[in-house]
Amino acid sequence: MRLGTLELGGIPRIAVPYSDSATPELIAESRRRGVDIAEVRIDQFERTAPDYVCSVLARFEALPTIATIRTRQEGGGWVGSEDERLALFRAVIPLVDAVDVELQAKAILARVVESARGASKCVIVSYHDFGATPDPYTLEHIAEDASKAGADIIKIATHARSDEDIQSLASFCIDNAARSLIVIGMNGHGSKSRLFFPALGSLVTFASIGKPTAPGQLEFDQMFELMRLLYPEFNERKIAELALMEGA
Repeated sequence: MRLGTLELGGIPRIAVPYSDSATPELIAESRRRGVDIAEVRIDQFERTAPDYVCSVLARFEALPTIATIRTRQEGGGWVGSEDERLALFRAVIPLVDAVDVELQAKAILARVVESARGASKCVIVSYHDFGATPDPYTLEHIAEDASKAGADIIKIATHARSDEDIQSLASFCIDNAARSLIVIGMNGHGSKSRLFFPALGSLVTFASIGKPTAPGQLEFDQMFELMRLLYPEFNERKIAELALMEGA
């Protein structure tokens, strides 16, 4: 699995969400600090006119990018119509490496997938539950529905109220290791999932530079150092990648 030029799998990858407040200097510094992926949270932009959004995306050319336009119902800031959201997805798809669209976005899901496929871009189909963690049987069905919808990567983020919820999500990761997954437990109990689920096959974990965009999201520098400690292969790859950037 690839996200633009970035290979997923083998070592954990860290994505950081950005809004339009991210300056070119911050983005360049983020890359030097070891950020792997920019999740561009278009739903949190001050303006969402397509021309403006596309001009902001040009700042991220040094990082692989995921375009996310998350609705209020799914924990984001988008309040426009679904037709407007579809038009914005179509405008940005040529400029990014992947799109993240919700499984529950029934009105536009198939058309976003079709547009991304037509441009040979990666499709992340995401599912969010901010109240609970579904039972394993339900998680399996969610993953199957996302796969049928055309997901290249299935992202599942749920509210983890206890370590039992973390165990349920971990079992789901292990049982579905052959799929391309991103699995996250949200809130305080869920923070540990952001560190340890990559060891179970979750392809990408998320951290923040500035204001977190999800409950339990760790600060990037803290996450990066913990990843270097917990995953020797991650540390080795990062030493090589950062040395290459310094020599460029």
